[in-house]
This record gives sequence, structure tokens and C-alpha cells, in this order.
Amino acid sequence: MTVSWKAWPDLFIICVSLCATGAASQTFVLEPVSSTVLEGSNVTFNATVVGEWQIMTWNIGENLVLTINYKGEITAFKNYSAGFCSAGDSRCVAFTIHDVSRMENGSVTCAVQGLFGSKTADLYVQEVGTISITGGNMTVEVGQQVEFQCVTYGWYPTPTVSWTRDGEAVNSSLYNTTSTTDGGYSNSTSVLNFQAVRNTTVECLADVSTLPQPQSSSVFLVVVPLPPDWTVLIAVVVSIGGFALLVLLIIGIIYCYKHRKEKQSNYQDEMSRRVRTQSEISGAGQREGQVNTGYVPEGQTSVAPSEITDSGFSQANGSNVLEMPDVLNGRQAEYYNDPVDLGFKKHRHVTIV
Repeated sequence: MTVSWKAWPDLFIICVSLCATGAASQTFVLEPVSSTVLEGSNVTFNATVVGEWQIMTWNIGENLVLTINYKGEITAFKNYSAGFCSAGDSRCVAFTIHDVSRMENGSVTCAVQGLFGSKTADLYVQEVGTISITGGNMTVEVGQQVEFQCVTYGWYPTPTVSWTRDGEAVNSSLYNTTSTTDGGYSNSTSVLNFQAVRNTTVECLADVSTLPQPQSSSVFLVVVPLPPDWTVLIAVVVSIGGFALLVLLIIGIIYCYKHRKEKQSNYQDEMSRRVRTQSEISGAGQREGQVNTGYVPEGQTSVAPSEITDSGFSQANGSNVLEMPDVLNGRQAEYYNDPVDLGFKKHRHVTIV
């Protein structure tokens, strides 16, 4: 049988159509192409096969972890499972990783023997570490600047750190966050500064995309009023005390001055009184001087009776002797006539002031 060269184009078109139909009938799809999960959770990938297949394998990274055939018979390591999406329908296989860990972070590959080839998806495993506000609760005076430090440790990837005060988000300009990596884990330190005004609940939050809600740590800030300003009080007391002391000093000076003046006045009065008394005494002595009627000149042995006149002088009867009483300051001198032998011995006492 001879085929005309004119028939070759038709044969080529028929061949290409048959090949395309066979290839289309032996393709499959892996979903999802990327998955991010939290460590300790489960993750599932679905492989949908168009056409008949015999054996399907699943790899985590370079490690074969599960094999399944079209009958649903499975050979798997622990923490891995597979099954048909619908009972008796081998076109869809669900592959599940249980209690996923950071070690399984990476690629997940599904391969179908024959012309189907393989498909790869990406697995991202996140890990939650610890979070704490260092220092605990704090008590400060109103208006004081306070600082809180929040530390996260052992996270993957680096968490997003934020703050709240009494449940309200804090402006990011009020805190600063730095992060470091150690052994594949991320550690962060966030420092919050603000001025204390009232009692406040301060909360630090750390979050990664797979967390249902952020991890948090909180402390309580107690704000007390400022103590009394003793400086002002002391200044007032010192001022009042100084003024009172000055007043007392002035009063003391005035009192001492008046007392001294009164003393000088009393002294002058006393001196004047003494001088006046002395003058009076002197004048009285001069005025009260009288004739001593008891005076008898020596050599005279007898005394004749005498008489005292109004002027104080007396003259004995029949004698020319003038006698003066010895009297000064109104006091008359005493005289004694003691008989001695035949005559008299006279004693005269004179008091002079």
C-alpha cells in the first residue's frame, strides 16, 4: 500500500491530537501550593489525578514518608496518613501531617507513577515562644516617667510586638523593638516609655499569622500623688519664726531700754533725795544749835543755878559766866557730875552730823 505524500499532513494532525488527549487524560493537581500552620497542628494536602494511576508517593523534603496505591492501601510513618477524598473515588487523595513540627518546614512533594510526574507544595511551620514584661507591677508618683520592657523568646518567625494601655493600642512612636536570631529562633525586646498619669493596666502582645489571638503579658501600674512640698512649708515656718524672733528681739530691746531708763531715773531720784536730805540735815543742824547750859569752864568748882532764856543762853546767879547747852540736831548733850574728892569732874558728849 502506497501512501501519497499529500496524506502526511493529515496523519500528523491526527497524531498530535491523540498525544494531547493522552497527556490531558494523565495529569494531576496538588493543592494548596503553599500552607502556613502553627507547630503542633495538622495540615492536609490534596492530590487530584485525572486518569488511571497505580502508585502515589509523598515526600517531606527529601524523605519518603507515605505510599498509597489506587486501592487505598497505605504504607506510612508515624504522624502521616492518607485516604481518598470520597469513599471509593481514587481520583482525589488527601495527605495529612499530624502534629506538625519545625523539622517538617519546607517542601511537600507528591509523585504519581507513569506519565503524571510530580508536584511540590510549600509548608511553613510557625512556632510560638514565651512573652513576659520584666519587673512586674510598678508603683510611681504622678508625673513620673516610667519604662516597661517586654521580652519574647523562642519564636519563629519573628513576632509582631505591640502594646496596649487599658485595652487601647499604644502609638508605635512610644516604644522601640529590636530582634535577634539564635539557633533558628527569634528573640525580641520591646521598650515602652510614657508619663504616669493614673492607674493603668499595661499589656504587651506578640503575634504571628497563624495564632488565633496574640500571646500577651500584662502588669499593673499604680500612680500615687506627690508628697507634700515640705520646702515651701519649711520656708513659711522659717519666715514666721524669723519674724517672731525679730519682734521678740525688738520688744526685748525696748524693755531693756525702758528698764535702764527707769533705773537711771530712780538712781537720779535717789541721789537727789539723798542730796536734799543731806541739805535738810545740814540746815537743821545749823538752825537747831543752842547754848550748852551745862558748860562750865575749867577751874570753876561750883555751879550756880542758872536759867535758860529763850535765846538758849543762861547766866548763873551772881556770876558773870555765860553757859551754852551742848545740843546739836535737837538732841541735848548729856553731862555727868561725878564727885571726886572735893570738886567736880565734867564729861561732855557732843554729837555732830
